[in-house]
Amino acid sequence: MENRAGKNDPEERTLAFSVAVVRFVSAPDRTEVSKAMARQLLRSATSIGANYREANRAESRDDFIHKTGIAQKEAAEADYWLEICRQARIGDTNQVTALADEARQLLAIFTTINRTAKGR
Repeated sequence: MENRAGKNDPEERTLAFSVAVVRFVSAPDRTEVSKAMARQLLRSATSIGANYREANRAESRDDFIHKTGIAQKEAAEADYWLEICRQARIGDTNQVTALADEARQLLAIFTTINRTAKGR
């Protein structure tokens, strides 16, 4: 990912990740298969930040845990779709690698946030 601004702020980081994925899936030369993959990736990648923003505005601790849990699951799903892109050689290899790395880092962040919130 080209922009690492807000590296320690998950809201900024998830927004940057979403924008990077939007740019990645917007390639004009997509096949029908890669378009279907792009839609799935786009949904999961953009959902990470949306759910984290909702978590930060949660009405209770349980609501916060629930929303960060969804962000965690969406990060895992985005990583899954990026792994398929990597193995199927869909998109620029360096871009897919960078996006997958960020998805895994976001997954680790939300796993930690969720465990901490649960008191584990």
